[in-house]
Amino acid sequence: MSKKILASALAAAALATVPFAAQAQAEGPWMVRVRAVHLDSANKDSTGLGLTVNNKTLPEVDISYFFTPNIAAELILTYPQKHTLYAKGAKIGTLKHLPPTLSLQYHFAPNATFRPYVGAGLNYTRFSSVNFEPAVVAALDPSIKKNSYGLSFQVGADIELSKNLFLNVDIKKAQIDTDVYSKGNKAGTFKVDPLLVGVGLGMRF
Repeated sequence: MSKKILASALAAAALATVPFAAQAQAEGPWMVRVRAVHLDSANKDSTGLGLTVNNKTLPEVDISYFFTPNIAAELILTYPQKHTLYAKGAKIGTLKHLPPTLSLQYHFAPNATFRPYVGAGLNYTRFSSVNFEPAVVAALDPSIKKNSYGLSFQVGADIELSKNLFLNVDIKKAQIDTDVYSKGNKAGTFKVDPLLVGVGLGMRF
């Protein structure tokens, strides 16, 4: 009799784990999000020229991989974004920047409808297509450092809308700067250091 009871208990335990196993398999380790992100630059300039770039809203795609239900890596991608460069409010040129960012995240409630997370990582920004106004070139012969490396920090949340579909809200602060040169001599550093506020949709698979 005891053997029958034990067998029945094991069978019941096995059946009880089926819903949990099915739930774990329902959400794969990959997640792709598409966001609209507003970039708000800090515009910190030590050159004395009063350098600023315009704020803008841009498209963004991120690819995340969940190593565990709580730990994920996120790679953020977009295409080169064009900005207008100003000195004390007057346009002096344009440039593009490409800012891929890789972060490690901790997700607090991986099985809940509301899933907050925090993250930290590394931002690499490549400046390209730097064009100054002819009068600025004649007077200052300016140039900038093309590569920037800095830290990135984020808080956000995924909100489950339906199976494997999520509304995402994300806030990041990234360190992005460049050295500014005039006639080959360093004039100072311009820090973009943007705050990035994004809203979008994510798909888990």
